[in-house]
Amino acid sequence: MLNRNRKINEECGVFGIFNHPEAVNIAFHALNALQHRGQEGAGILSSDGTQLKQRKNEGLVRNVFKAEDLKALKGIHAIGHVRYSASSHGGIMNVQPLLFHSQTGSLGLCHNGNIVNAMVLKEHLERQGSIFQTTSDTEIIAHLLKRHRCTMLERLKESLLYLEGAFAFLLLQEKEMYVALDKRGLRPLSLGEMPGGAIVVASETCAFDMIGATFLRDVNPGEVIKITLDEIVSEDYSQEKRHQMCMMEYVYFSRPDSQIEGINVYHARKACGARLAEEAPADADMVIGVPDSGMSAAVGYSEASHIPLELAMIKNKSAERTFIEPFQNLREEAVSLKISTIKPVIEGKRVVLVDDSIVRGTTIKQLIRLLRSAGAKAIHIRIASPEIRYPCFYGVDFSTYSELISAHKTIAEVKEIIKADSLAFLSTKGMIEAVGRKPNHYCLACFNGKYPIHLYQPIAEANLEIK
Repeated sequence: MLNRNRKINEECGVFGIFNHPEAVNIAFHALNALQHRGQEGAGILSSDGTQLKQRKNEGLVRNVFKAEDLKALKGIHAIGHVRYSASSHGGIMNVQPLLFHSQTGSLGLCHNGNIVNAMVLKEHLERQGSIFQTTSDTEIIAHLLKRHRCTMLERLKESLLYLEGAFAFLLLQEKEMYVALDKRGLRPLSLGEMPGGAIVVASETCAFDMIGATFLRDVNPGEVIKITLDEIVSEDYSQEKRHQMCMMEYVYFSRPDSQIEGINVYHARKACGARLAEEAPADADMVIGVPDSGMSAAVGYSEASHIPLELAMIKNKSAERTFIEPFQNLREEAVSLKISTIKPVIEGKRVVLVDDSIVRGTTIKQLIRLLRSAGAKAIHIRIASPEIRYPCFYGVDFSTYSELISAHKTIAEVKEIIKADSLAFLSTKGMIEAVGRKPNHYCLACFNGKYPIHLYQPIAEANLEIK
């Protein structure tokens, strides 16, 4: 089963490489490292210095690209994308990178995030004569670029000022690559260097480890970078900028081996688990982490509580993450297909089950059922983040507001619904202190409803268009 709706639907992953003879092959491997960020579609766009070529399709990276596809794309520059549709409908037309041709040259474009004023901008541009070929908000930037008549760098800086929301853009022309991050820095984006000097950029540093690149630095909020064979130019497109990284990057989305703004994701999750043990102890015989999302926090909980950590749940590695299926019945079926229990370890034992978050309650309820069937004497649920009470407008699909269980139920009510013996969430203060950055350096909107960017639709309407 191809899971199309994990517990939470993440946005996308982007990768770029400039000036390397094996750019396309490297991009392929880097996208495999970023596959967890989007499993709906994948694409690579390359340049040999004179023309742009593209291959994209729906599906996983390994299924979209065969050896002959990579050979046909051969070039020295490339950008790539793995996609989960955060705000638009599916279909190959929306799979990125997008490729545009005009009298003044060609342009490849890919994007991670969500532009919250997309509908306003599309209506404005259509009144001026634009005809959109996709339903993706990514296409907006291409139309904005054509409204200006200066250098590409200046056109990009001017165009980005129109956008509100979270975005990490990669643009590729025949001889130039551009990198841009929104002024709040809501999405991760890092620069690296290959042993031969080629510049790489990726949504997560785990992609650099896959290809043997060295991390250089994070792209800064409000920054635009121009990369050519002769120079690398960095400029700000906005002075109204601040660091507000999405906290869910640390809690759930990013791979444990990634570094997000100087913090290792595994260490952050482990620290959250340890803090959770302090805030919400339990009388139990063992700690179990939900594979794979709760494992890092479970290690921290076990160490802090001195309760043994047991490998009592096994993930079927052929299944993808649950937070990517469109319908509830598929999500429920996916849980039993993905995870099995080791009955002799669990039978007659009091269990602390640790996970990163509860969104709808679907997954945790089914996991509790599996543990009961295996003979667990008591099940204490511990969640290494606060309750998710509000939807995301910045590229993450927590489903609709009406489906967020903690938006409408108390902790006691959720406990009864999922049939746990006890339930506790990590406090917001505990999460912030465990991750280790200043409180105002995160976006915590899904937990506290304080959105850092103006919203263009009511909270109750969030994500309805993809249902």
